[in-house]
Formats: sequence, structure tokens, C-alpha cells
Amino acid sequence: MLATALTAAVFGVDAHLVRVEADTAAGFPKFTMLGLPDSSIKESAGRIRAALRNCGYGFKWDRRITVSMAPASLRKMGSSYDLATALGLLAADGALASSALHGLLLVGELALDGGVRPVPGVLPMMLMARRQGIGAALVPAESAAEAAIVAGVQVYPVASLPEAVSLACATERPPAARPVRATAATGLPDLVDVRGQALARRALEVAAAGGHNVLFIGPPGSGKTMLARRLAGILPPLTTDEAIETTAIHSAWGARLAGLMDVRPFRAPHHTASDAALVGGGAIPRPGEVSLAHNGVLFLDELPEFRRHVLEALREPLEDHGVTVSRVRGSVRLPARFQLVAAMNPCACGGLGNQASPCRCTPERIRVYQSRLSGPLLDRIDLHVEVPALPYDDLTGPCGEASAAVAGRVRAARQRQADRATRTGALTNSDLDGPQARELVGSDREARRLLAEAVNRLGLTGRGHDRLLRVALTLADLEGAPKVQPRHVAEALQYRRCRTDTQQHTQFQFLGERG
Repeated sequence: MLATALTAAVFGVDAHLVRVEADTAAGFPKFTMLGLPDSSIKESAGRIRAALRNCGYGFKWDRRITVSMAPASLRKMGSSYDLATALGLLAADGALASSALHGLLLVGELALDGGVRPVPGVLPMMLMARRQGIGAALVPAESAAEAAIVAGVQVYPVASLPEAVSLACATERPPAARPVRATAATGLPDLVDVRGQALARRALEVAAAGGHNVLFIGPPGSGKTMLARRLAGILPPLTTDEAIETTAIHSAWGARLAGLMDVRPFRAPHHTASDAALVGGGAIPRPGEVSLAHNGVLFLDELPEFRRHVLEALREPLEDHGVTVSRVRGSVRLPARFQLVAAMNPCACGGLGNQASPCRCTPERIRVYQSRLSGPLLDRIDLHVEVPALPYDDLTGPCGEASAAVAGRVRAARQRQADRATRTGALTNSDLDGPQARELVGSDREARRLLAEAVNRLGLTGRGHDRLLRVALTLADLEGAPKVQPRHVAEALQYRRCRTDTQQHTQFQFLGERG
């Protein structure tokens, strides 16, 4: 007898419908699983056998049993198919009607005693169920809050195999699980704790207002990490769509979630991370840190200590807001719209430019240390900010402005960008392409002359020129100015750090000439 149950497979951050076809027939006793299952799925035969026996089901194993998972071309891995396979076998055996499984998504791992355990990727599975028109789902009780986020799918939590069978066969089911409402974000680090560092605080506000990437450069203990950790607290709150998208990525990665994520993610991987850990990968691609930071912040501390090829892997996501991971059996697109905040010392010992603790590095060692960061990577970072060591008076001085006040100005600037989005299609200034940025800057003669001199004398690349325009637009939005003024271009220029001492001296001289 043949029966079919529905479940899902997560590939990347998206789920795909899987039909589990169970067939029992007379013949030599054999249990066969088809459809590119991995070892964890092949082991499910032992888990299902024990669960059925311990729950009192008299399933006969002395016959030929075939379980096929379609589509057969999609590789399956994990233990989320256990519940669908068990109910499919019971339906094939006649213990429940095959019609009871129609339009019902089954997700969960089985324990030997018949308990249903949580699995990763439940939220992407529910999103897929809504797209496919599947109206109900049985999920592990611990995953019910996560699954109930998706409207349009009735979610029923189950704690055991008998409970799942009972719910599948019921003509009237109890009320479905209700979604857990997101609560306001609390406990985020506040900018009020940051004393001094007026330029770095200003750069952080500009980065938040325009969605720009920022690099903090300064000696150890100057407050680079402290500043970076306070960026999330001044960013606008997640919209409902952003929250669902972000939560789905973390669910596919395997995080245990109690409901909808209401705080922008802040990811800070160690500098020993591999390229696959940073941008995603694996035989069956899984999200990396850039995807886990989607709609949030990716903080890379000690930036030059990361391996060169790992940093170069950031080029695509910084430009395209996504990563394409290609494997023999296909490719998957992983979202990666994040703000990069990086921190580094000016030299290997950290004392370059610090009068209190002079640098002990040779010029060659300084050059080697700074050359670990390629020009193309630095060109993709909009704001390069010097964070000097603070004197005692600043360390013990008055507290800085609170995050709430800064966040208010950021929201106002973001609203001005949102008002332009109907015309540009870019939600933030960092999303603008070159022609759009040049059009929005307008034809102010003095501003354009300043830009021309900057390109000619400082050697800005085309990408650097366009990013400079985007930062100038953000400065105008923060000020509420109707168009970009020369002062906005001049301030944006001071955030473009040159790579050599000669170029940097020319930059300071040029800015001094402009007042």
C-alpha cells in the first residue's frame, strides 16, 4: 500500500517541498530509502522503528518497505523528515487514513520513546508552506512560537508521535498556536557611555543614517570596539518584513528562537574565521556570518589579522548585498545586506601616532601591516575614522549624548531617503548607484569644483568618488538641507583615508586649503 506525507528540506536559507512516499509490499524483509538521503536520514529507520514500538503501534517490518523522498535530485540531510516518514508508514500500513495527511506539513525529529524534538529551519519551512498553499502544519512543541510567526498556516505543536497521529486524524483540531509578539529592544549599549571621541561619534551617526560601512583606526584601548557595539542602538528598528527575513535566516542556520527577532543582529566573528564561516558554504550551503548579520551589523575587530583571502571574499557582499555559493549540484543565493564596522590598530604594536606610547615598529613593518588590507577592499568602506587615545581629562569628562537623541536624527534622515525611494528605488544612500548619486547631488558649482579638485589631487577612484557623493548626501539629510553644499563634500572628504603617508599629507593639506 502507498501513502504520501509532506515535509520540507532547507537549502541555503530557503525551504523546498519534499514528498515522502512510503510503500509496503510482500517480499524479502528490507527497508530502503531513496532520494539522496544522507547518513542521518538513513539512521532514521532505527529511530522510527523504536518510536513506533515504544508507542504501541504494531507496525510489521517483515516485508519490503520503500521510502522515497521527492524530488530525488535534491540532496536531503538532517532529521526533520522523521515525523513525516513515521506517519507515512502508518498510513501505508492502514493505521490511519491516507487522506488525513493531505494538506498537512509534518516536521520533527523522533526520539526513541516517540517524543518529537525540534529541528532547524522551521520558519523557512512555514514560509514555503504558505507559498505552496499548505494550510496546516504539525511542528515540535519547542518550535511552535517560531512557526506561528507566518500568517496563513495553522500551526499545531506536538510533543509525541501519538499526539501527532491524533491531530492528523482529528476532524476538529484545537486552536492553533498564536504568534509571539516582538517586544521592544532593551539593554542595548548606549552612546552615553562614550566620552570624548567627537569625530568618531559623528562618523557613527553618519554611518547609521546612510547605511555606510565604517573603519575605526586607533591604538588599543581608544574605544573602537565600544563605539562599534553601539551602532545597533541608533539604527531604526526592524520592520515586520525585515524581522521575518532575519529570523528565517537564523532559523535556517540552526538558532533556537522563541519568536520573531526584534533586535538588529550584531555579529562579531573572531579573526581566525574561515572564508566559508564568514560568507557561507558547505556541501549543502549554509549561511555564514555575513548572512547572519543581514539587516544588522557585522563587526570585524583586528581587521588586518584576518587572512587575506577571507577579507577579499567580502567584496561581493559589500557591493551586491548577497553571496552566491556554487556547488556541483547547483548554486544558492544567500542574502547579506549588512553594515560593516571594522577596527584596526595603526601598526602592529598599536603605538603609531600615540605620543604617550611611541611606535616601536620599523617603517617596513608598518608598511607590511597596513598592506594586509587591499585597496579594493578599503575602497568599499565609506568612512575611515581616526580614533586617537584619550587624555585623562576626556576620560573623566562629561558623558556623551545618549543613543535615543542620536537615533531620532538618524530616523529623520532615513525618512528623507525613504521619501526618495519611490524615485530611486534605494532605501538608503548607500544603495544608490553612481548616476543616481550624481543626479541627487545637483549642479552646485562650488561643490562640483571641490569634487573635481579632490579627484585630481587625491587620486580618488570612480568607486571612491561615488561613495564620497553618498556620504555627502547623508550629511545633507542629517542637516535637513535641500541639496548638497560644499561643506558636506568637505566633511565627507575627511572620512576618505589615503593609503600612503604622502597621500595622507596631501589630503590634510588640501582640506586645510578648503578651510
